[in-house]
Amino acid sequence: MQINLPVNRARWRDIDWIVDLVTATVAPTPLGLWLVPDERRRPAVVAAVARIWVEHALLFGDAFLLKDGAAATVWFHRYRPIPPPSRYDERLEHAGGEHAARFRRLDHVLAARRPDEAHNHMAFLAAPPDAGRAGQAAAVLAGSHRWMDTLGLPMYAEVHSSTDRRLFRRLGYRDRPDLSRPDGIPVDLLWRPLPETRLDRGTEPLAGRVGRQPVRALAAVVDPAGGAPVGG
Repeated sequence: MQINLPVNRARWRDIDWIVDLVTATVAPTPLGLWLVPDERRRPAVVAAVARIWVEHALLFGDAFLLKDGAAATVWFHRYRPIPPPSRYDERLEHAGGEHAARFRRLDHVLAARRPDEAHNHMAFLAAPPDAGRAGQAAAVLAGSHRWMDTLGLPMYAEVHSSTDRRLFRRLGYRDRPDLSRPDGIPVDLLWRPLPETRLDRGTEPLAGRVGRQPVRALAAVVDPAGGAPVGG
């Protein structure tokens, strides 16, 4: 049976759009202000760093867009350790400039508290602030869950606002011990167990396929000069 979902699975050609959504979401927040205090440079720097991680997610995870393009989610499949982005230190320095150290500090703080057990990690809920933001965020997250639940793993998210925390809790996430960001603001660490019901009895969980195939065949064709898939 065909299931009509409000999201489309993103492809390489969607990266620019997703980066714009991430930038519009992060730049106006206290986190964006701390990462890049220079208001004029902030959007460009946030976009450049976000691009590194969105590209990496399309190699080692997934991204989803609302069908109208108003919001997106970006995920990593962490059923086994994944490598850092290609030439990450060099690219981060180029993208972040004098602010690169702040992005690196945030990376280290969040990575240190990530669960050891296999999970799907939601790196970005990209829903820019506007009149329809609440509905768009709920729709893209719920639609993404319908896709991700077929992979047979629980989900994990680092949530930076009380509004998003309420949404995640409504959608089945549970609190784990929180942490403080380098700017002193708390981050909610949330965990969503795998639902007991599956969309298809015959669907083999991703965890059962570990070792037999990579998450993405694209990982084998990365262009070492730019980190982009050949032909992507």
